[in-house]
Amino acid sequence: MSFNILEAVKKHITPDVIAKASSFLGERESDVTKAISGILPTVLGMMVSKSSSGGTQANEILNTTKEFHNSGVLNSGLGNFFNDGGGLLNKGLTLLKGLFGEKTNNIIDTISNFAGIKKSSAASLLSFSGSVVSGTVGKHAVENNMDAGNMASLLNGQKLSVLNMIPSGLSGVIDSLGFAKIGNDNRENTQKRVYTNVEDNVRSTSNGIKWLLPLLLFLLAAALAWWFLLGGKNGCNKPAATSDTTIAIQPVEDTAGTTTITTLPQPESVMVKLPDGTELNAFKGGIEDKLVGFLNTEWMNLGEDSLKKLWFDFDNLNFKTGSAEITPESQVQINNIVAILKAFPNAKLKVGGYTDKTGNEATNKKISGERAAAVKAAIEKAGQGSQIISAEGYGSEFAQYPADAPEADRVKDRHVSVSVRG
Repeated sequence: MSFNILEAVKKHITPDVIAKASSFLGERESDVTKAISGILPTVLGMMVSKSSSGGTQANEILNTTKEFHNSGVLNSGLGNFFNDGGGLLNKGLTLLKGLFGEKTNNIIDTISNFAGIKKSSAASLLSFSGSVVSGTVGKHAVENNMDAGNMASLLNGQKLSVLNMIPSGLSGVIDSLGFAKIGNDNRENTQKRVYTNVEDNVRSTSNGIKWLLPLLLFLLAAALAWWFLLGGKNGCNKPAATSDTTIAIQPVEDTAGTTTITTLPQPESVMVKLPDGTELNAFKGGIEDKLVGFLNTEWMNLGEDSLKKLWFDFDNLNFKTGSAEITPESQVQINNIVAILKAFPNAKLKVGGYTDKTGNEATNKKISGERAAAVKAAIEKAGQGSQIISAEGYGSEFAQYPADAPEADRVKDRHVSVSVRG
C-alpha cells in the first residue's frame, strides 16, 4: 500500500494536543480543529505543487523535511509547541517561510478567515501543522533513503489525498495549487471521493482516535471536484458544474411542456463571514461558503483562462413554474450574493444557466438564458450591476447525463451558476 502522508500526520494530532493549542492561543477548540483541517492539506498541497516544478525544488523539499525530522519534532511531544513560550512555533514558521516564500502570508490570511481565528493564531497553527507534515515526510524520506526523484514521486502520488481533504471553505485552493490538470483522468473517481475533516477525528473517542472515519458526503466531494477540475468547452470554457447541496432546483420544461422541481434534503447551516464584518446565514458547502472561500485566496493571479473554468452553483434558487420569475424565497440567496459583491469590489461575475437533456433544446436554451438574465437583473436591481459582466444560457450543452437518466442524475445538470472574473 502506498504511503499516505496525511493519514500518517493525523495520528499525531490528538485531542490533548488540540486542547493545549486552544489554551495557548486563546481560541476555541472547534476553531483550532477547523483551522488544522485546512492547513494540513494546504501545506502538503504546496509541497506537491512545488515538487512538480523540477528536481531543484524537490531537493529543497527533501532537505527541509529532513531538517524537520532531525530536529526531533515528532519525538519530543507535540504539546511542547504550546508550552515552551513559542520557541518551537517560531522555529517552525521560519523553516516554512524558507520553503513556501511569499505564499506563507497568504496562507495565514486564508486560514484566519476560514476558521475565524486571529492571524497570529493562524500563523502558530501553520507552524505547528506544517512542522508535523514536514517531520512526517522527512521521517519517511530518511527511513527509505530517498533522493530528490523519490521525493517528487512520493509527493506526486499525494494529489488525490490532498483534494479529498480540502474543506469546502478552502475549495479555491485547489486551482491555485495547480491541480486542475489531474481532474480529467479522475472523473469517475471524484464522485466517490470521501471528504474527511479533522473535526470528525478529534471528536471521535471510541476505540482511540478514529482518523479514518470518513463522512460519506459523495455529493459534496463530487461538486468540489467538478467545479475546480473540469475545464469547459468552446471559447467560453463553460464547465458542466454540478450542485452538491441543492435545495430547490430550477424547473426545466420537458417534452410534454410541463415542469419539474426537485427538492433535496436540507444541508447543515453555516455563518459565512465577509471581510467587511457581515455574516451571511448560508449552507455549508453552498455557493456563499465556497465563493467567499475562493475570493479569500489570491484568485486574481490565476488568469482569465483558469477563472473561466471555475463555476459556483446557486443551491437555494428557484423559479416559478415554466417561467424565469425568481420565487420570493430565493431572494435570500440573491441578497447574499449582493453582499459578497459589496465585500469584494474587485470581483465581477458572469451568470450562466444550464438545463438537463430532456425536452426541446431550443426551449431549454431559451429558458436557461432567461433565468440567467433574471439573476443578473435581480443583482442589478440591488445596486451591484456594475459587477455583473454578462449572463448567458447554455441549455443542455454541458449536461452530463442523457435524457433517460434517473432524476437523481439529471437534477445535477439543472442549475444557475456564476463564474468570477477580474
